[in-house]
Amino acid sequence: MRRAAAQALALLLPVACGGCGLHGAALCDSCRAALTPAVARHDVAGMAVWSGLSFTGPRARVVRALKERGRTDLARALAPALRAALRAGVTGSARRIVVVPVPTSREAMRRRGYRVPELVARRAGVRGARLLAASRTTGDQRALGREARARNAAGSLRALRAAAGLDVVIVDDVLTTGATLAEARRALEAAGARVVGAAVVAYTPLRSENGRSPV
Repeated sequence: MRRAAAQALALLLPVACGGCGLHGAALCDSCRAALTPAVARHDVAGMAVWSGLSFTGPRARVVRALKERGRTDLARALAPALRAALRAGVTGSARRIVVVPVPTSREAMRRRGYRVPELVARRAGVRGARLLAASRTTGDQRALGREARARNAAGSLRALRAAAGLDVVIVDDVLTTGATLAEARRALEAAGARVVGAAVVAYTPLRSENGRSPV
């Protein structure tokens, strides 16, 4: 009966799996299983960054669907990965930790209409504090290599005065070179915050030979 009901609903509201494109389900069983958190630790300029997934296969396609195709329904499926990464990042801390999402650029906000890191954090049951803001416009990172990303991100963020004295964990969607996270850390520490680490939904394990990023 459940299968019949799902098939009837699919006829009225066509939907495809965000991970493989299979019609009839927002996320098929196989792709849902691929989103099971596998926490890993990374180093970005001496800062510990924890990821919940690798940005590969169906996991990458689900993240892309959320970021580029308006599939906000998939944020809930990605939430466990971010939640697991956050738990790993704050384990052992006796002080209150404030979660600070990386801000979305104006261009991306106009295009999407929502902030990806904040959305996934909310679905994970975490309320982020908007303590970071853009201080200048940056170019599209997707076609840039490591050094170009660092130059593009440098000086692009500022932190609010309210960040002073806080212990914070930075949250973003995907870790590629770490340029954005490093810039977020610089801005927060310049405002007097103590950055204890960062957490991301997914990390990019490999880069193509031409140095371009897949996101």
